[in-house]
Amino acid sequence: MSHRYVVDGCKLVAVLLLWLGSSAGDKHVGHAHAAEHQEHTAHGPAGLEEVVLLIQSQRNTFHARHAAQRKVEILQQAAELGQGVPVVLLLHELSDYEGDWSILPALPHLFAFYGQSASWFFFIEEGTSVTLSALLQVLHRYQVQEEWFLGKPLYDNEASIIHHYAFSEDLGSFSYPDPAAGWALSTPLLQRLAERIQYKSLKSDFTIDLKHEIALYIWEEGNGPKLTAVQEFCTETRDNCATTFTSYLPNCGDPVSKRDVFVAVKTCQKFHSERVPVVKATWEKDAEFLEYYSDVTDASIPTISLGVPNTERGHCGKTFAILKRFLSKDVPKADWLLIVDDDTLISLPRLRQLLRCYDPKEVVILGERYGYSLLQSGYSYITGGGGMVLSRSAVSRLVSSGCGCYSDDAPDDMVLGRCFTSLGVPITHSPLFHQAQPYDYSEATQQAISFHKHWNIDPVVVYKHWLQDTQPRDEL
Repeated sequence: MSHRYVVDGCKLVAVLLLWLGSSAGDKHVGHAHAAEHQEHTAHGPAGLEEVVLLIQSQRNTFHARHAAQRKVEILQQAAELGQGVPVVLLLHELSDYEGDWSILPALPHLFAFYGQSASWFFFIEEGTSVTLSALLQVLHRYQVQEEWFLGKPLYDNEASIIHHYAFSEDLGSFSYPDPAAGWALSTPLLQRLAERIQYKSLKSDFTIDLKHEIALYIWEEGNGPKLTAVQEFCTETRDNCATTFTSYLPNCGDPVSKRDVFVAVKTCQKFHSERVPVVKATWEKDAEFLEYYSDVTDASIPTISLGVPNTERGHCGKTFAILKRFLSKDVPKADWLLIVDDDTLISLPRLRQLLRCYDPKEVVILGERYGYSLLQSGYSYITGGGGMVLSRSAVSRLVSSGCGCYSDDAPDDMVLGRCFTSLGVPITHSPLFHQAQPYDYSEATQQAISFHKHWNIDPVVVYKHWLQDTQPRDEL
């Protein structure tokens, strides 16, 4: 794998010139020597010049623009504060490797380029606002020569399948950071992680819930630090906050029209009487164009058979047939395709609000992002249960590429991810989509577009509580 790392200059003017397209900025190579690093980190409190802020940005045009605006705001604030200029990085610009979003693959390079000059590495979301003076006050409380993992702690309220039921006997014994509030690593800790990641692989090939898996990796079964709670790392505004966060559902204007979204529901005969009635009782009414795709034709629903037999393991054949049908004259022309399972619960009004932020002429595949073998140059994909959203341009690009299923029962979401990766198309993540049920996520999950699975719940009750809006859309 080849990586191209672009390092910003140390002064505000250089960064602003870079923002305007200048080639200003220094390129640093090589690892800092351990002795030099120890000498550097043993001195007193850090200034902003010793802080690296990493905005967890994405390549999609909307997200890249949003993150770049956040970067400019931070640098302008630093100039006004006059306590040094931090290094501000956009994650999607850090290298050519798409898997950097999972953070761990990027740690060796972050240490190589910044370990000699930085005392802290602070990770934030695109929508996280930072008060630099308050952040410095927080960081000054901790000795920079020690290993620190700082953040706003989240806990599992119930044993969670997405966390592989970790700590199920004592859920309160382990916490993980809320990424919206930001989280920080001291350089000694980042150095150890950067060295470890190069010789010790992860226990799982899959990246499912990044924040929990990073905390587990840092903890290292008790050999590393647990998360230290920092009350100034906030999501809701209150006194003395160093960070705040608004919403993962941005307001980009009026929602797209119902006619702009075509909904494809994957089902099969054995679930016609069990799952389809739930869709009809909850969110179907919010769809202008919706078709049910099954292994049989059932006029009472109605369903459409695509000539692909039902499979127990994966639904790649059915999904690719849906993609081709979306481009045909057999269905109304729409800008966006939403593919969901018959046990997916979804808020179409919220989805249409989110889609206003994206350009349907851009190649977009949107949903909850998972990763496979990301430490070994793997690929990312949108997990199917939470819903997969594709722009018409994305569907056209994929179908025309010839990339497809190696078998009808291959996992459709992973095959799509592999295909888009081979085409150089980034996967766009939104934490509003969920592969599992509400109770598998932390209490920080207050806003959602989708949930998945009907196990041991009343899906209609879950829909009404989590996804059904009772107020006008312009108030959301």
